[in-house]
This record gives sequence, C-alpha cells and structure tokens, in this order.
Amino acid sequence: MKKVLIILLGVVLLSSCASKKVYMFTSFKEPANEGLIFLYSYDGLTWNRIDTTFLKPMVDDKVMRDPSIVQGPDGTFHLVFTSAWKGSKTFGYASSKDLINWSEQKTIPVMAHEATVVNVWAPELFYDDENKQFIIIWASTIPKRFPRGIEDEENNHRMYYVTTKDFKTFSDTKLFLDPGFSVIDCVIVKRGTNDYVLVLKDNTRPMRNIKIAFASNPLGPYTKASEPFSPNFTEGPAVAKVKDEYVIYYDQYRDKIYGAMKTKDFKSFTDITKQVKVPEAHKHGTIFMTNKKVLKGLLAAANK
Repeated sequence: MKKVLIILLGVVLLSSCASKKVYMFTSFKEPANEGLIFLYSYDGLTWNRIDTTFLKPMVDDKVMRDPSIVQGPDGTFHLVFTSAWKGSKTFGYASSKDLINWSEQKTIPVMAHEATVVNVWAPELFYDDENKQFIIIWASTIPKRFPRGIEDEENNHRMYYVTTKDFKTFSDTKLFLDPGFSVIDCVIVKRGTNDYVLVLKDNTRPMRNIKIAFASNPLGPYTKASEPFSPNFTEGPAVAKVKDEYVIYYDQYRDKIYGAMKTKDFKSFTDITKQVKVPEAHKHGTIFMTNKKVLKGLLAAANK
C-alpha cells in the first residue's frame, strides 16, 4: 500500500510539473543566418536565453527572421518565418512536436500571383479556435497598389492573410489590413468571444511606432488605428498575458533595448521597460505558452 501511494504521488508530481506553464519567446540574432533561438520566462517579465540554435534556415536566402510559433490543438508546434529580405514571394514553414526535432523546411508561396511584389515580411501565426483554423498574416509591398504618402513605392506595406487547417492547403491570399498608411508587424490578440485586439506598427516616416485597433472577428474589419502608445522607432510587438494584464514588448531598435508597456484595456498604458529583463541582442519574434516539460527538454538539448 505504501509503495502504491509513493507511485501515485510521483505521478501527480510529474503531471503537475508537465502542466505548469512557461512563457516562450522566439528569437534570432542578426544577421539572421544562424536560426531559431528561444527565450523563456516563468513570470512573463524576466527572460533567459537558451543560447543554442534549434533550427538553421535552409530555404530561400537561408535567413530566419521574425519567427512566429503557435501550438495547434493536437500539440504540434507550427513555425513561420521571414525567409528573405526582398525578391521572394514566400515565407518559411516547419513543424515540431517538441521544439527540438523539426520537419523539413518548406516555403509557402502566398504572393506567387503578384508579379511585382517586393517582399513577404514577418509572417505571424494565430490559431482561430472558434473556426478551427490557423490564420497567417504578413506584410508585403506591391508598388503603386496603394497611395504611398512620403514612403518609397518599395516600402509601402499592407497586411495580407491566408488561412489553413493543415499547412498543406491554404485559402487564397486576401488583404488583411489597409489602415491608410504603411503597416507591418501585426499581432492578433483574443480577449474573449467576438473581442479581438490588433497590435500593429505604423511604418511611415517619421512615426515608426506601435498602435492598436479592435474588431469582433480575428480577420476584421478593424477599427481605425489608435494614437501610438510606444516611442518612435519601435517595431516587432509581442504580447504576453500576465495575470489580469497584458504586457506588450517591442524592439526599441534605435536605443538598442527592448521596451515594454502593460495594459488592462489596450487604451491606457504604463511603461514598465525598467521592470522587465530581456537578454541583450534579442531580436523580435512572438510569445507563446508551453509547459515545464517542454522547457526541460530544450534545456537538456542545449547542454548536450
């Protein structure tokens, strides 16, 4: 009887450890040719780097920028990433069960139908649990398609999207967001049923800052973009839910630091840059949740 109780206690402890949540932050190092790196955090505020490359870029220009990961309902982790600076009509894709062993990389030709497209930047994954599908959004420039203001024709971005259930077949590419200015680096946040927030970068000069929009559907239409809540020369927002607040991280690239704001309603913001700890040289990806068992595997793999 005593042995049975000890075994049961061990099972409970292992189960508890596996279920405890950990924040993961995808990352890369410039010039982005080394591959996928992870940061991790237990509280969403203090981050540690696992200083090992877990996936080297093998497609397009063999770079891996802006890595975005979402875990599907079957437990599979899906990764999309910028695979070329310019001249490509695709982004990169791979999948994994443990974030260590990855499928063969492939490219998704989402802009193959656009003869003059300049780029495919910063693909971002979102799992739409109500419609049981993945939404992938990204920024592309199609010269002379939209009014450009003071932007160059090859730097006048709009956001596009596709949906997929299996990463084998995809919907037709459609326009996701035209806010009336050059826009990149968008993140969809679900707060509740019919309640979505879009965190976006106004990429126009002299702005280069982060704004907010709202919608009742993850695919929009979204409200007019808010006034900026970040300093100028910021990009790559990533969002973590910490207790009853949201922490929005962003690359404050001119200052060579990572900035952060916290908010409860995405309308009023408090600067907590001095309260967070982000490793030096971290470049922007996205934040997702996993458990301590997955993290333990990553740490073990890094120490081999």
